Amino acid sequence: MSGKGYQTLLECRRRGRLLRERGFTIDQIAIVLSLDHQVSPLRLYRYAAGLTASQTISAYATLDPRRAAGLREARLYEYENWPDAGRRPPAHALYLLGRIYGTGPERLVPPSVLATYSAYDRQILNRMLPPSRSPG
Repeated sequence: MSGKGYQTLLECRRRGRLLRERGFTIDQIAIVLSLDHQVSPLRLYRYAAGLTASQTISAYATLDPRRAAGLREARLYEYENWPDAGRRPPAHALYLLGRIYGTGPERLVPPSVLATYSAYDRQILNRMLPPSRSPG
């Protein structure tokens, strides 16, 4: 991780911890962080969770050992840069990353990008929302 990127993550960890102590949810923390960091929602939620790319990859491997080899740090960065660059994350990856970050997978991409997923993938993402959450 570059020095600037790591400093950003450290700042976001500190702010996230302070906001959690005040009862903010991960979704609210991501909104607050978005005021200062113009990054994709996928990266924003990683920052809100206070995780490095390496920690995210480890958690992903724990949740889905069969597909763990398919996600490396470089691929995660590609997902985080979509749609401006990189690669579009598959629905299953969004589901797992949502579980890791503590949010619904539909929040990890902008609505305009979510609309580019097939109807089948959107149905999977909506079906995989945590029980306590409602879509939208």
